[in-house]
Amino acid sequence: MGWFIVTFVSSLLAAAKSENQTCKPFGQTGFLEFSKEGDLLIGGVFSMASTRKLNDNGYKELPNFYCTKWNDRELKFSRTLMFTVDEINRNAQLLTGVTLGYRIYNGCGSENLIRAAMEAVTREESTCNSRIQALLGHSSSGVSEDINNILSPLSIPQVSHLSTCACLSNKKLYPTFFRTVPSDRFQVLALVQLMKYFDWRWVGIIYSSTLYATEGTAEFMAEAMKEGICVEYRLTYLRNSPTMQENHENIVKMLRESSSKVVLLFMSFSYTKSFLSKMASYNISGKHWVGSEAWIAQQDLASVERKSILHGAMGFALPEVSIPGLGEFLLNLKSSDEPQTGTIKAFWEKFFDCSFTPSNNSILCTGAEDLRSISNDYTDVTKFRAENNVYKAVYLVAHALHALLQCENDRNPTTGKPCVDKSEVQPEMVLEHIKHVNFTMHNGAKVFFDDNGDSVAQYNLINWHMGDDGSVEIVNIGQYDTSFPDGNKLRLSEDASIVWGGENTKVPRSVCKEPCPPGSRKAMNKNKPVCCFDCFECPEGTISNQTDSPDCLPCPPDFWPNAKKDRCLPKPTEYLSHKEIMGALLTALSCVGVFLASLVLIIFLTHKETPIVKANNSELSFLLLVSLKLCFLCSLTFIGQPTEWSCMLRHTAFGITFVICISCVLGKTVVVLMAFQATIPGNKFKMFGHAQQRLCVLALTLVQVLFCIIWLCTSPPFPAINLKYYKEKIILECALGSAIGFWGVLGYIGLLAVLCFILAFLARKLPDSFNEAKLITFSMLIFCAVWIAFIPAYVSSPGKFTVAVEIFAILASSYGLLVCIFVPKCYIIIFRPEKNSRKHLMGKIPSRTI
Repeated sequence: MGWFIVTFVSSLLAAAKSENQTCKPFGQTGFLEFSKEGDLLIGGVFSMASTRKLNDNGYKELPNFYCTKWNDRELKFSRTLMFTVDEINRNAQLLTGVTLGYRIYNGCGSENLIRAAMEAVTREESTCNSRIQALLGHSSSGVSEDINNILSPLSIPQVSHLSTCACLSNKKLYPTFFRTVPSDRFQVLALVQLMKYFDWRWVGIIYSSTLYATEGTAEFMAEAMKEGICVEYRLTYLRNSPTMQENHENIVKMLRESSSKVVLLFMSFSYTKSFLSKMASYNISGKHWVGSEAWIAQQDLASVERKSILHGAMGFALPEVSIPGLGEFLLNLKSSDEPQTGTIKAFWEKFFDCSFTPSNNSILCTGAEDLRSISNDYTDVTKFRAENNVYKAVYLVAHALHALLQCENDRNPTTGKPCVDKSEVQPEMVLEHIKHVNFTMHNGAKVFFDDNGDSVAQYNLINWHMGDDGSVEIVNIGQYDTSFPDGNKLRLSEDASIVWGGENTKVPRSVCKEPCPPGSRKAMNKNKPVCCFDCFECPEGTISNQTDSPDCLPCPPDFWPNAKKDRCLPKPTEYLSHKEIMGALLTALSCVGVFLASLVLIIFLTHKETPIVKANNSELSFLLLVSLKLCFLCSLTFIGQPTEWSCMLRHTAFGITFVICISCVLGKTVVVLMAFQATIPGNKFKMFGHAQQRLCVLALTLVQVLFCIIWLCTSPPFPAINLKYYKEKIILECALGSAIGFWGVLGYIGLLAVLCFILAFLARKLPDSFNEAKLITFSMLIFCAVWIAFIPAYVSSPGKFTVAVEIFAILASSYGLLVCIFVPKCYIIIFRPEKNSRKHLMGKIPSRTI
């Protein structure tokens, strides 16, 4: 219905203007409340009454409505317009020689406000020419939208002081619309930055079905999504609907069951007042409320019942300013002012709860009552927020008219067009000059418009501090200014004392999911909002050092994550050290082996002339003991941090010393066999003398030496870093260089050991007073068993255990040779000396001594 009226009326007025026809407003008229004559006129449309009622005329004429429920704030706006016009007329520097007048219209309900706007732009003589140069109003975005649809075809500029809907910035739809209040787009951006500042990522929204609220909510959701802020629920508050009660219960249920701790209440003042009245009885608590600019600064919303909701409420309000003289002007209002209308008397009766008509049920108004004795929205002159927008709007039109009337060399300095007289001023001229207005107010605020007709956005961030008696103190805790650099538009006061809602003593946490800590990654869940993500621990070997990291990054090869997986630490190096238990134990066993070999060598040297030493080939025995000592010593080269020299020394020394050992044992075995063969009558075998023994040991050892030289010259062992065995640490080891070289050295030792074992096994039962073949057989059996077991253990052992296995094999085989071959002889030498005699040896074997 409203759209039909607007379209019909705007078409009618446009046609009337273009064809110079006359027209009369159709239906109810008489919305003019206050007026002042002047050379140039400003119109204003306000809702000084907020409720309309149908005037029952028995269908004898067209129905009309009358307004009730007077709105204090709208009266304050209209009086501010009057004050500003008077102030401008007293200003000798502005509109010199021209007086400014006003026509202020009052309406309630969209249709009456549209009719009031129609009345403002038509003459009483019913000629459809414009009566005003510009129109101020309305407070409601929806009404301003409808009014601008009427004014746009007539090129009449409209300046609103409170219509904040971002939709009105569309110049294609609303080409003549301007405003001195920031667009809701800026308020939304400020609200999003506020949520982001306090890390409120999970919020609820309750809004009304008005244009202001629906457009603002949609804009907020779009901007919030860009910043990663999610909306848990979005509920519409219905004030007048058959399902109103059910709607209220659904809102209460959601408020009690939702997990978000922050609620954005995006409504106009009247809707908020209704909402708070309904919610007060439900005892809603535990939520921190954030309000829209339309109501957050309205102290008269406070009451004891609403404290659980409003205490700690936060939001952006228009800046507080000082307007000298305005407070006195408002408070000096008398009931006798504006006698042509009964509006002032109606407000007077409301303010003082009296009546100018004698009645038994009410106090009689005297007209001498003092407005300073009461407290309401009209008499609150300590802070001017929205009133400053009315003040700026009037000055805006005045500056545009002033610029329009300037003349230099028969041309207007702003547009370059021919000069005009005050009697020739047309609204489209004013419209053109409003676009170029740029001036500074008395308080330093700059007034100018961007291409969308929006002015600079400035807000105060305010916080409600409520007392137990329902009193409220609205405290400024910060500001939002679009002229500040990006990222720094929102600034909180350093000394701000902030009260939090929901009985919180600190900043409430309102997130669907706590941020993923370092050491984990953030993963989106397709079935949930973006704020309700999942956190997964970083896989092995990877880290994340930031909160909500989308990925886990692998550590460099020589680094490994710490326990929290939020930092890469250098991997600890590991090698078989003398300081650890296993290294110390093997070192001790090596030293003990060296000591025992030395002790046996001393014993043999001190008893070298005894039969048992002579009978067992003393020269090879001494060489064998020395080589065993070297075997024990070479095991020490495997312990400690690998170096280039230690890696080459350990393997070659081990290979050569062990070949010397096995060569000596092999020589002793051959000597036993040769000696037995030589004692058989008719046997032509010669004795295996000392020269042959030395030559055998030398020849067998030279083969190993040659093999080691080739290995060292082609691909020697070298110190290497092994990252394969353990992911969390580095193994320092000696790489073999040539695997063929290493296994060739071992293979050669094994070949000699097997040969020695076979020969000793064949000679084990030869008759002899002290046949070493048995002892050699046992020693070679142990030797071969150790090294056969060594191969799989060496291949499968990780890290330093590989070295430990090799050392153990060296020590075990060395101890086997030492114990099996020499301990029985030492036992006889030390504990059974009676057996260490030629008689004892010769008594058992009638053959020659070996």
